[in-house]
Amino acid sequence: MSRTRTAILAALALVAGASGTALAVAPGDTGLAAVPCTVDYKVQNQWDTGFTAAVTVTNNGTAKSSWAVKWSYAGNQKVTSGWNAKISQSGTAVTAANESYNGTLATGGSASFGFQGTYSGTNALPTTFTLDGVTCNVDGGGPTDPGPTDPGTPSTKVDNPYSGAKVYVNPEWSSKAAAEPGGSRISSQPTGVWLDRIAAINGANGGMGLRAHLDAALAQKGSGEEVVQLVVYDLPGRDCSALASNGELGPTEIDKYKAQFIDPIAAILADSKYSSLRIVTTIEIDSLPNLVTNTGSRATATPACDTMLANGNYVKGVGYALHKLGAIPNVYNYIDAGHHGWLGWDDNFAPSATLFKQAATAEGATVNDVHGFITNTANYSALKENNFTINDSVAGKSVRESKWVDWNRYVDELSYAQAFRTQLVSVGFNSGIGMLIDTSRNGWGGTARPTGPGATTSVDTYVDGGRYDRRIHMGNWCNQSGAGLGERPKAAPATGIDAYVWMKPPGESDGSSSAISNDEGKGFDRMCDPTYTGNPRNGNSMSGALANAPLSGHWFSAQFQELMKNAYPAL
Repeated sequence: MSRTRTAILAALALVAGASGTALAVAPGDTGLAAVPCTVDYKVQNQWDTGFTAAVTVTNNGTAKSSWAVKWSYAGNQKVTSGWNAKISQSGTAVTAANESYNGTLATGGSASFGFQGTYSGTNALPTTFTLDGVTCNVDGGGPTDPGPTDPGTPSTKVDNPYSGAKVYVNPEWSSKAAAEPGGSRISSQPTGVWLDRIAAINGANGGMGLRAHLDAALAQKGSGEEVVQLVVYDLPGRDCSALASNGELGPTEIDKYKAQFIDPIAAILADSKYSSLRIVTTIEIDSLPNLVTNTGSRATATPACDTMLANGNYVKGVGYALHKLGAIPNVYNYIDAGHHGWLGWDDNFAPSATLFKQAATAEGATVNDVHGFITNTANYSALKENNFTINDSVAGKSVRESKWVDWNRYVDELSYAQAFRTQLVSVGFNSGIGMLIDTSRNGWGGTARPTGPGATTSVDTYVDGGRYDRRIHMGNWCNQSGAGLGERPKAAPATGIDAYVWMKPPGESDGSSSAISNDEGKGFDRMCDPTYTGNPRNGNSMSGALANAPLSGHWFSAQFQELMKNAYPAL
């Protein structure tokens, strides 16, 4: 599977004589300077029906402001997605052209890109590559002759993994985004990789598995630092208050969660091949907070959440995940901490911090296994409300008395995340913990975005007229109409905040608008039905959901277009 084609072989010409025989004509030894370009093509990861490959092209000729590498396959290989190049395929012929940001290719300079593909039978390496029509020499390798990507120096644990680092661009999401009209404006943004069922570890439905993503991250990394963002999301009885995000494991299947989900993930992340990556894990969104807000005598309680509180499997599962993943030196665990519209009230705020401490010290875990917390994951709460504060009063009433705020202590995610960090430290978490805020869908821009405070006729007109968050109720969470892309991913944007992130990939549905049969364990939640009139968890309000949505995690083009249209900052 490994071969080297020298410049001399690349220059061989076959001249057919009159008799039909072929004459190989080789030029004299022109030396290394005559090598116009070299291509290093390596299959990084291969499974029964697919593979990922990394390609590096080096230009030894005149400097270029744009470039295109071409090759052909002998078999039935098909490129399905790529990164760091615009890759197209016609039959067996593949073309990889530069992106807008990497078109410059100096003399002696190199460009690297990668892709995922499918095949059946054998996955033979291409034999000939060209750079802008000129044949290059080839140095290739595959799983049977590894020639592996150099993983680099093992990553040293740092205070903020995002500082000074690139963040992995998921090629599967990127290709879907780029295929949308206008999507190329954001298709190079980093998003989270969701491990939301056991099958996702090795790649579900022909998609990339965990190793394939990590291999692609190494290809993107180059010589600098690279963060990979993973969402670890498959607890027994997952998300007990929302049917759309129910999981595959029943309430009692904690042993299966440990042995078939967490243990295989930990084994892959612990591979020394990936030790140079900074691996950020978001641990089990939308589960622990339910034990505080949706159990017991509360009006919002559900039997499923009562069951998970009684059997302790949320706490055990989170503790086990923290313990196993926290033992890996280059893994940074961030526990899901809900959002201000869920835990911002006095009777939720402190009890949640206490429960998180309980989970972080269960099943062998300690607070040292927790690098921080993440808020607003897959939610829509505004980052910063600038037109009113929690301390304002109008017509003799506090903003807290408005119907929208409803006695909450916080009006936006930034103030909540910073305050909750202080509360977490007070219950025993390390003082150096950092917070992440998911800003993928909380921009609330477009023509509906208020430009100033509302009328001071009443506290409600003041708040409703000025708030950026245009949801009907802050308890609405499914495919919200009017939402927009929020702040672009950014390291260390505010005090106590490690990064703004797009952990929820924009364009992936929160849940289906109607019941859809599936084998993913996902139910139909009326909160995703635009005709639904609500329940106690959203003040018996309309759901505010977009129509015609697919299953959670599936591509929802109409939502993606709306998020771009209402982006703030605008695209």
